[in-house]
Amino acid sequence: RKSRYESVEEERNARREILCEQMMVFRSKLPVLLKHLSAIKDPRSPGKIKYHITVLMIYGILSFVFQMASRREANREMTYPVFVENLKKFFPELYVDGLPHNDTLKRILDRIDVDGIESSLMASVRSLIRKKKFNRYLINKRYPIAVDGTQKCVSDNLWSEHCLERDVGKGDDTRMQYYVYVVEASLAFAGGMTIPLMSEFLSYPQGDNGSTKQDCETKGFKRMAERLKKEFSHLPIMLLLDGLYPNGPILEVCCKNKWDYMIVLQDNSLPSVWEEYEGLKKLEDKNRVSTTWGDRRQNYTWINGIEYSFGKNGRKRQIINLVVCEERWKEVSKDSAQIVSKMSRHAWISGEPLNRWNLHERCNLAARHRWNIESGILIEKRHGYHYEHLFSYNWNAMRGYHYLMRIGHFINVLALYSERLSKTIRDLTMSGFIRFVRSTISGPWLDHLWVKRRLEAPFQLRLI
Repeated sequence: RKSRYESVEEERNARREILCEQMMVFRSKLPVLLKHLSAIKDPRSPGKIKYHITVLMIYGILSFVFQMASRREANREMTYPVFVENLKKFFPELYVDGLPHNDTLKRILDRIDVDGIESSLMASVRSLIRKKKFNRYLINKRYPIAVDGTQKCVSDNLWSEHCLERDVGKGDDTRMQYYVYVVEASLAFAGGMTIPLMSEFLSYPQGDNGSTKQDCETKGFKRMAERLKKEFSHLPIMLLLDGLYPNGPILEVCCKNKWDYMIVLQDNSLPSVWEEYEGLKKLEDKNRVSTTWGDRRQNYTWINGIEYSFGKNGRKRQIINLVVCEERWKEVSKDSAQIVSKMSRHAWISGEPLNRWNLHERCNLAARHRWNIESGILIEKRHGYHYEHLFSYNWNAMRGYHYLMRIGHFINVLALYSERLSKTIRDLTMSGFIRFVRSTISGPWLDHLWVKRRLEAPFQLRLI
């Protein structure tokens, strides 16, 4: 549709309001970010420092908030005089003589402990949890955290000893390929809100010594589980995992940490559990429910208390609760434009016993939203955050840029679900909103006194 604005003044007011709301969302998290970013040890000589480490980190986060595609684009777009002058209006306490060159940020990321950047993200999420911002989205009073692995980049050149490797091609065309793989964890709430939380990079040196076995997603998950328990030791968590994870050691980790879970169970996984399920479902006639969810007719069957043995000689045991959902719906065929019937089947193992009263919450509002993390990773790869772009061929700096990207995405997710901006973003779409904000801060639309008054006014982040 055509622009809704009928005059320059109307457009100016709208641009001011939208940009200011976006920056206020960022500023609401600034105290926590600055506290933890300033704790990162700066290896530079104090007498030669022009830009404090917090200024460099905030500059890096903003480059991802505005979805700069590369260091070169950030240098070009963010150093225009109008852009710098407008940024100064919103962050007067951080402003120094101009903005740094992105190579300056890259050099500091080469040398610092970049885990401190990720710690600032987790601290920001903790502050929202303490303020009970997510209470309406909880599942059985637990925070649903989805975990999934994804490839970050691939190359024919070994640019770092940390890269994983694999053979590609056939016969005489076989060659070695090197890649970076990351296990991601995000809060995955019903309704689509996905909050980036933690990343675990797989690394070749983490593999078995004296063996050709490399680091893998399962090992990465176990390391992430230790960190997750340390960072959120008292948080009631429900893990949402895909079909790679239903095995004894993973269930043991969840049990040890007192985490609930909903894990996809594939047809070829845990055959002894499936055998027990098929035998018991004929006897448990009461464990069946038919219901309607949206336009889908769902038939649930579940069995609680299945004993699963694993480990050496089957000495270890876990109790498994298994639910299977078969659903039918109708939709328009893409080929013939005719209405056709569709059917799907889903199976999950649950950390808590199942009954007719908790099926909808655990299956439809929790387990199905494991897809949130895959959608979030797709957004980071294809919708402006350039997940697969390394920004540096130094392993430490590459990780640093990755964590800055996740914080930038986190800020934009809060804007997307903020009460004041949600309608605007629905109208513009998220990518259109970012373009609108970028064009506003790059142009002479702002008045210094107007911005100053808005910054001095109280602000409370409210999520829809």
